[in-house]
Amino acid sequence: MATEGTARSPILLHHPSAVPTPEGDPSPGVAWHYGDPLGEQRAAARGAVIVDRGDRSVLELAGADRLTWLHSIVTQDVAGLGDRKSAESLSLDGNGRVEDHFVLTDVDLVTWLDTEHARGPALQEYLSRMVFRADVTVTPRPDMRVLTLIGPAARSGPLAEMLEIGDEAGVYDAGDLPEMHHEDEPLGFWRIMPPTGEDRALPVVDLVVPDTQVEQWWREITAADAGAVPAGVWAQEALRVAAMRPRLGRDTDERTIAHEADWIGGPAEWGAVHLDKGCYRGQETVARVHNLGRPPRRLVLLHLDGSGERPATGDPVAAGGRTVGRVGTVVDHFELGPIALALVKRSLPADAELTAGSGEGTAARIDPDYYTSDDAVPAGRAAQSRLRGRG
Repeated sequence: MATEGTARSPILLHHPSAVPTPEGDPSPGVAWHYGDPLGEQRAAARGAVIVDRGDRSVLELAGADRLTWLHSIVTQDVAGLGDRKSAESLSLDGNGRVEDHFVLTDVDLVTWLDTEHARGPALQEYLSRMVFRADVTVTPRPDMRVLTLIGPAARSGPLAEMLEIGDEAGVYDAGDLPEMHHEDEPLGFWRIMPPTGEDRALPVVDLVVPDTQVEQWWREITAADAGAVPAGVWAQEALRVAAMRPRLGRDTDERTIAHEADWIGGPAEWGAVHLDKGCYRGQETVARVHNLGRPPRRLVLLHLDGSGERPATGDPVAAGGRTVGRVGTVVDHFELGPIALALVKRSLPADAELTAGSGEGTAARIDPDYYTSDDAVPAGRAAQSRLRGRG
């Protein structure tokens, strides 16, 4: 049943209707869509789609100290991460700015980590430099590939049965994929990720498999009895934006801190920063903002005027002729139309009249349903006020 491995993109190269991602896209070498990008989103909402995310850089962490060592340098509490459990985490610089965002899964005394294509080498270099005397090895694994299933049928019926995902499995749980009879290589695993799409209603299941098994899994999953529809990263990105889930390098810049991107929270809260763990680089900024203040910017969902010129990632967001933020991912959604994520000044009201893009830009408005007010007083500041009141 084995198939011969190919360079990086067997699905993209072999599928007759595959359109590659545009030049300069952060997901190079995979399908942008398969001829019907909006239809692929509808398919995800109604059933299930499979997305080739072979651009993801995969690293392997091995050694007895891998989790306690990783715990000491990243934002998530992973020292006690159980076998076949996953988490999201960040790496920060000394000022608390986000350098990396990644997903990790521990399986049989090996921690698998995957991150953005452009950040793979840099993250590997940083982790390797931080090993010192710990029993840890950091190894790039270009032979491992990520596939993503999106939609209600990804967690029920023939697909779930095929992948052997039980009804009791929850977000960040992982498990072994059925054996494909490949010798001397990992069997691969599934993991359940936080839901995506509007109202975060669509289940997401990642598969991490050897390159040699990609085409076979693709055929099995898209077979008539399983019914998953091939979809490009356009569909995955549109659903991600509708769920207000930021992407490193698109919806963040060199100044972004974790609070701005809504990455705060432990694994049970679907976050990438645990607020009750020990010291790590950049923790002072995280603690100070959480306890005493608010981040200078907030992540918002913008609805764009489709008749104007489309803004690009990094373009300014303006109010009254003054720049108040930056545009992140811009994408066409099958129900919401042209939408974008943006980082804007925290003081910006939800009903502000905005333009997005260079020059005159295009009209934009903040989605009020995804806008969180600043009425709550930070815990540390409230404590200070109570102490002063006693004086």
